[in-house]
Amino acid sequence: MFTHSLHPKVALITGGGSGIGRATAHLFAKAGIQVAILDKNIQKAAETKTEIKQVGGKALAIEADFNYPNQLKQGFDQLIEHFGRLDILFANGGIAGVMAPIETMEVEDWDQTINTDLRGTFLSVKYAIPFLKKRGGSIIITSSMSGNRVFSQTGFTAYSTAKAGQVAFMKMAAQELSSYHIRVNAVCPGGVKTDFKHSLERTSELETFRNDQGFTKKSFSNPANPEQIAELVLFLASDHASHITGTDISIDGGESLGI
Repeated sequence: MFTHSLHPKVALITGGGSGIGRATAHLFAKAGIQVAILDKNIQKAAETKTEIKQVGGKALAIEADFNYPNQLKQGFDQLIEHFGRLDILFANGGIAGVMAPIETMEVEDWDQTINTDLRGTFLSVKYAIPFLKKRGGSIIITSSMSGNRVFSQTGFTAYSTAKAGQVAFMKMAAQELSSYHIRVNAVCPGGVKTDFKHSLERTSELETFRNDQGFTKKSFSNPANPEQIAELVLFLASDHASHITGTDISIDGGESLGI
């Protein structure tokens, strides 16, 4: 899939230390892609790097936090210094944030989710562009069915807004970057078996609100394995997807259809 070039392609994965990011790093490495694993938790990034190197892949661990743009920018510089090029960006890092009714949601909690998920995506793409423009490439953004196909998750307002914003941003970026032969797409998973839920906090007001409104608890009926999402990301990064850009692809096992 990536063997046509004399030079191995290089990818940067944000949030690459766990979940979908980690699974994608492994799959990329298996396909012969050199991988930079960027995560605010350097220990998790280093673990992923070690796993990849143990099976003969090439990887680099980078520590950076979306709250500090200079760290992210320096991370891209570190990648170029190490690998010399960038061909693929998987803008995957994010949090679930705080679930709360709009009326009682703290402004700080709203800002944290929007800044991490939406602003973090913007920063990742912004700093990748100068390097991707040299040869063209592929950008894939992890959005969600929440905010794009499903609007029934009470309390998820900040998260859903960020995820909807990512899709709009993706379409604008695809249009803007097309002349540089940079494709931009988004994957929109449903439930996935990861530790992502640990970044989620439910307020007591949310449970009270749900009880007062007669909401029933919903659970993911058929969550995906991270590797299933990674397979789609690999396809979108490859030349097999050379005619796909500006597209958001749902990968939820029919969850948003009630299957």
